Amino acid sequence: MAKKERPIKGAPTAQDYKGDVNPDWCPGCGDFTVLNALQHAYAKLGRGNHDHLTVSGIGCSSNLPGFIRTYGMHTLHGRSLAVATGAKFANHELNVVVTGGDGDGYGIGGNHFLHTMRKNVDLLYIVMNNETYGLTIGQASPTTVVGESTKSTPFGNLETPLNPVALAIVSGATFVARAFSSERTHLAELMYEGMQHRGFAFIDVISPCVTWKDEGIYDYWKERVNFLESHDTSDKAAALEQAIKTGHDTQLGLFYHDTNSRSLDQMEPVLENGPMAHQQVGVSPEQGTAIVQRMM
Repeated sequence: MAKKERPIKGAPTAQDYKGDVNPDWCPGCGDFTVLNALQHAYAKLGRGNHDHLTVSGIGCSSNLPGFIRTYGMHTLHGRSLAVATGAKFANHELNVVVTGGDGDGYGIGGNHFLHTMRKNVDLLYIVMNNETYGLTIGQASPTTVVGESTKSTPFGNLETPLNPVALAIVSGATFVARAFSSERTHLAELMYEGMQHRGFAFIDVISPCVTWKDEGIYDYWKERVNFLESHDTSDKAAALEQAIKTGHDTQLGLFYHDTNSRSLDQMEPVLENGPMAHQQVGVSPEQGTAIVQRMM
């Protein structure tokens, strides 16, 4: 859905990306900061509203495209990356950003997550990880810690949580980062860098849920996170070593950045003549005859 036209005059600001609908998240939700950081990152990139597409799946965080002034698509549960891939290949000049949650992205969308990374599709994927299915009242998600009591695990979660950052590093993502919603400036800078990266950029954002978690959830995370220091982002092994740290040694920042890889759209010959959306579609009679002859 395209937003109502509101031309940007001069250099864009974060306010230029504010949608007509105000967010309806619970007061104190970390997703508010993610939205604000994304507006600042879009503005810093310096392109117009019509140059961006924001895609999401289903969930609390996946409502985000309705609160930001870009082209937007609110798609199916777990299918946002598949839709975003199609949009990127239809017009690879668009800056495509995908937003969602841990249930949407790592649960039902886990298979798409793996293969979009493997293909190195040129987009930025921002996952608001609150370790719960917030929209459907607090069930355990793929990142819920062992032993936690939830609506679906009243006697404690028995399943080992997924480490999305480590998974991304070994699955082909070429820009891998973790952020904390309380650190808005740091998050916005990572988003900006991820948009500039040519290939699959991924940011796992710790975005506390104040409704289905303990009241002190922000203090809980503030005691556990640390910023990466003196880290070589080109070293995949070193990135993985930092990514597997959890608990009170959970690291924030850019873990891995492959600046030499080529994104899938760069390698696709059919896109050499420009975006598919701007090309003449169909086949000529001569091409059609040649196709039929090859199949005979």
